[in-house]
Amino acid sequence: MKSVFIIFNQANTERVEYMLDRLQIKGFTFWENVQGRGSVDGEPRRGTHTWPEMNSAIITVVEDDKVDELLHYVKKLDNRNKEVGVRAFVWNVEKTV
Repeated sequence: MKSVFIIFNQANTERVEYMLDRLQIKGFTFWENVQGRGSVDGEPRRGTHTWPEMNSAIITVVEDDKVDELLHYVKKLDNRNKEVGVRAFVWNVEKTV
């Protein structure tokens, strides 16, 4: 199993949830108002007067065979509007109870 952590501009919330529904990924944890800045060319998302936008984040644990398809949809969403931004990070889940 893999854990997929997706960080995205709040403008993409409905699109990310639709993506999970389309892939029949039911379980996830969602955080609103996540602050940060992209590592390559991202603008800060701080919820301030200067940087008013905010991010959200979702983490989900999926079977290995779903990871590539999920990342494909994340990349497709990112290509749709590079300035809004979305990133996904994947790591192994060793055990769960």
